[in-house]
Amino acid sequence: MAERFRGFLPVVVDVETGGFDCAKHALLEIAAMPILMDADGRLVPGAMASSHVMPFEGSEIDPKSLEVTGIDVHHPFRDAVPEREALDRIFVPVRAAVRAAGCQRAILVGHNAHFDLGFLNAAVTRVEHKRNPFHPFSVFDTVTLGGLAYGQTVLSRAVQAAGIAWNGDEAHSAVYDVERTAELFCKVMNRWQDAVQP
Repeated sequence: MAERFRGFLPVVVDVETGGFDCAKHALLEIAAMPILMDADGRLVPGAMASSHVMPFEGSEIDPKSLEVTGIDVHHPFRDAVPEREALDRIFVPVRAAVRAAGCQRAILVGHNAHFDLGFLNAAVTRVEHKRNPFHPFSVFDTVTLGGLAYGQTVLSRAVQAAGIAWNGDEAHSAVYDVERTAELFCKVMNRWQDAVQP
């Protein structure tokens, strides 16, 4: 894996938020899944890490965003933690996966990846986290990869075009979207690998 992406370990990330502005809208959920390489050199999804997140002090939440995600910020069993703890729940296993793969750094894989990276970086800045394993601006975006491989840029359509099951009732949860995005990323990358191998 260390040779496949120039020392970067792809890690699929999805965030659910209280809006579109990473500076003022709350980060509400985050999930991450490292991409691994099996004995045959094919990419496969790794283990999931996730956390519900308490809105940071002074943050805003657009009710329209909650309508899309279905998140009840005040649900008693939501088990949300402050941003610093939520980031640690993601960063600790990601750093371990980076080391295990012999890589130097993680690179975020996402669907509209710069949206996820923006919220991740904003949270890192707010809590002054010093051990962020992710590259600060480079990403792999499955919008582009889905468009290239299947002519589809919407996650649900790209996933289904790739022959992967999609459940619309589970969409817009960070964990579900990471699982499907990881499958899509691996499918496109493995398809490319099959095409270029002699």
